[in-house]
Amino acid sequence: MNINLISDTVTQPSKGMLEAMMNAEVGDDVFKTDATVNALEARVAALFGMEAALFFPSGTMANQTAIKVHTQPGEQLICDKYAHVYNYEGGGISFNSGVSCKLIDGHRGMMNAGQVEAAINPPNFYHSPLTTLVCIENTTNKGGGACWDIEMLKKIKQVCTDHHLAYHLDGARLWNALVSKNETPEQYGELFDTISVCFSKGLGCPVGSVLLGSKAMMDKALRIRKILGGGMRQAGYLAAAALYALDHHIDRLAEDHQKAMEIGKALERLPFIKKVEPIETNIIIFEIDEDKLSEEGFLKRLAENGISIIGMGQGKLRMVTHMDYTDKMHEVFLKALTRL
Repeated sequence: MNINLISDTVTQPSKGMLEAMMNAEVGDDVFKTDATVNALEARVAALFGMEAALFFPSGTMANQTAIKVHTQPGEQLICDKYAHVYNYEGGGISFNSGVSCKLIDGHRGMMNAGQVEAAINPPNFYHSPLTTLVCIENTTNKGGGACWDIEMLKKIKQVCTDHHLAYHLDGARLWNALVSKNETPEQYGELFDTISVCFSKGLGCPVGSVLLGSKAMMDKALRIRKILGGGMRQAGYLAAAALYALDHHIDRLAEDHQKAMEIGKALERLPFIKKVEPIETNIIIFEIDEDKLSEEGFLKRLAENGISIIGMGQGKLRMVTHMDYTDKMHEVFLKALTRL
């Protein structure tokens, strides 16, 4: 039995999802005539109470497009030092938008309103970049699947309003946060100028993210998506998977969260585990006590048991639970951990 906990992106489409994909009504989405893509965009926009939405092949492209929509070359955005847009999108902020980042030393990928306000450059001081955008990531990937306090997000929104800054949410795993915190999409749609949500992570789709915002912003985003090469033709086959996931795969995220917490407890009982980060959703980040067992040795032992996880650098390891990580796999994995 192979147990892959590298990411929640490793899932295969379920039988029901494949049937939905194969039965999709498709057109040419570049000409906006793909009925299934149009239906997905309308549904997600309505879900968040936002004016419009646009389907993208990846979350990275959706985030990079949002940044491009909100900024001009030479300007600056504010984000946490752990932010995905800064660490894991190939330097796209500088390459695509010519924008720099003011990094905040937050807590597990989350900053507070005071830190954001303190990071804003004086708008009339032309020696420093003009601050125009604040980027939030929920849940935080590098922060171990941590969920933001929505009251803090509201306070940061007020800072953005007071200083005329745009407000973007990288919601790659926002579905996990909504389930964990018992929140609604509308609560986020009210706060942010743009939101990206991913379907190929926790929801088990093979491809796809959606960017949300005003109609005017999505008109600009459509042009930028074209420039980035993100126009797809009969994309309805992919959009059908996302529509299926909205109907069948959101509530079950709680199962992934529960399994992650049980893995965390099992890790804490091992004598060679130095630290396990707090677990709220489906990501487990932990550190090995190198005096007792090397990271390489730990990974080798897992591999011998058919288990794959990933290193994040700086001595941190990561596991991510997902819909293809079954109850049986979970049982086998927990037993394997105790044998280690």
